[in-house]
Amino acid sequence: MPDTLVLIFFVALFAAALTYLVPTGAFDTQEVHFSQNGETKSRTVVDPGSFRYDLNEGGEPRLAPVALFDASGRGLLNFMFEGLVSGDKWGSAVGVIMFMLVIGGSFGVVMATGTVDNAILRLIAHTQGREQLFIPLLFGLFSLGGAVFGMGEEAIAFAIILCPLMIRLGYDGITTVMVTYVATQVGFGASWMNPFSVAIAQGIAGIPVLSGALVRMPMWFGFTLLGTLFTMHYAKRIKRDPTLSYSYATDAHFRDAQSDQDHKGRFNLGDTLVLLTLLATMVWVIWGVLVKAWFIPEIASQFFTMGLVTGLIACIFGLNGMTPSQVARQFKQGAATMLEPCLLVGGAAGVLIMLGNGGPTQPSVLNTILAAAGELIGQLPTALSAWFMLLFQSVFNFFVTSGSGQAALTMPLMAPLSDIVGVSRQVAVLAFQLGDGFTNVIVPTSASLMATLGVCRVEFGAWLRFIWRFLVLLMVAASLMVLGGHYLGFV
Repeated sequence: MPDTLVLIFFVALFAAALTYLVPTGAFDTQEVHFSQNGETKSRTVVDPGSFRYDLNEGGEPRLAPVALFDASGRGLLNFMFEGLVSGDKWGSAVGVIMFMLVIGGSFGVVMATGTVDNAILRLIAHTQGREQLFIPLLFGLFSLGGAVFGMGEEAIAFAIILCPLMIRLGYDGITTVMVTYVATQVGFGASWMNPFSVAIAQGIAGIPVLSGALVRMPMWFGFTLLGTLFTMHYAKRIKRDPTLSYSYATDAHFRDAQSDQDHKGRFNLGDTLVLLTLLATMVWVIWGVLVKAWFIPEIASQFFTMGLVTGLIACIFGLNGMTPSQVARQFKQGAATMLEPCLLVGGAAGVLIMLGNGGPTQPSVLNTILAAAGELIGQLPTALSAWFMLLFQSVFNFFVTSGSGQAALTMPLMAPLSDIVGVSRQVAVLAFQLGDGFTNVIVPTSASLMATLGVCRVEFGAWLRFIWRFLVLLMVAASLMVLGGHYLGFV
């Protein structure tokens, strides 16, 4: 397989070609009000009957082909830079990129202390023969995080810590991605209370927010169990023969790092304080997300604080002989390891800019794709319409990976469409959440996926060769869930 950056470039070429074939269109927006946690909230959403093509002087739908280079920033050769600087501190791409650099630097300091390596060795010594217990425990916890508070970007930080552990236990980088990021997306998609997808989609659809939990909670457990068993089966095979790993070549980075025997015997008060700092940071992050609704800027600052405190502890206790200057160097080196995933995040964002990143009211190819899909689904038989809603949400997730963003764009169309074709709005929301969540494990436009693959040094081509089986499994199960919900009258 070609390098991941090459794949992103070919995706950009395909997106550019679409702009020469698909005319641009736009929607009007409207305010909808819904109740959540006893509070009345409002959200700006698409008016489903307002789509119109952008017309030229002759009254024909207008094309907006991207040029090879455009001073406005929308050219094919502009896509990398424009993607890197798009967005703001609250999201993709620049916000996610800065988040990755800060946590990469902070964990560079943590890893340089040697504490994590020494703790891993002690853990391995105490879990001889019981290593597979880590997989169901971690997968379940991360899936719960995705279900309860929409965990996603946070998995990147955990993957940095867990990847060396998994490889020391005889697994690989792919296993790490499965029990961290993929687990969060399984929980995200099958959630009964995700505030960033289920709650928003139900509010827009005009049904009670967080209703249907008695169906969704067993569904979450079933999908989490499916992911756990799949991961355990793969991990067992890799433990028997590590060369079967799809990431065997790139895992060499972590295997080589394990050959350093200098500090394996040390574990003192300083190491204990570093581990307590790590634990306190994780608790602090989870509390901040759940209680204070903190997002990327606040979480990045929390991890920076962790790196700063760890550096002070390392200097005071002489962990690996670290000095303030060495702490600074390790921070820079840790941030440097994030360069490749940062470029991938920027490239993916640049692809979306070419297709139209101005929102529903600005004429774009993206809006035309959305309107055409809604029209197609409305002409299908009832059960097939329900399934096509799932298929459409899964495909559209390539273009809009944000759960709340996709809900705001698609649910105002899908909700009234479901009434027309005889599908309940609850099933329409079910199709949305499963389609929105599960394809996050494969779309290269997901910043969190590309970043997690980057920190685990898993090539995107190797990831595709592995993950497609699991995605097929998820989509078959999701299809059965949507069709079952329709035939059993899930309302």
